[in-house]
Amino acid sequence: MSVASELIRGRVDAVILANLMQGDSYGYEINKSILRKSSGLYELNEATLYTSFKKLLDSGYITSYWGDSESGARRKYYHITPLGREAYYRMTDEWVEAKSIMDKILSISGEGLEKDEEAQL
Repeated sequence: MSVASELIRGRVDAVILANLMQGDSYGYEINKSILRKSSGLYELNEATLYTSFKKLLDSGYITSYWGDSESGARRKYYHITPLGREAYYRMTDEWVEAKSIMDKILSISGEGLEKDEEAQL
């Protein structure tokens, strides 16, 4: 598993909520969307996806209902609630903050760079 996968795994709830911000959907379709948006580089396994659905349902962030597909099969659809929308915005704010912190930590510019450059001279 790559580091990128580990970073995404910690944000599965946010990824699912982001998909549901665009409209109601079902598990397979959400996973296809993630695969498409990641250019085929990331796909949730079924256990992770449905564990996250359960957690989001229990938190009141999503609701579910049964719907019929075009082929006649019944599918469980998920719908984001107002509480889920708030959670989505909070999670994306937390991601932006964490990314900003990591960008600063990983940066090689600024303080200390001159010392490193002097050492190389």
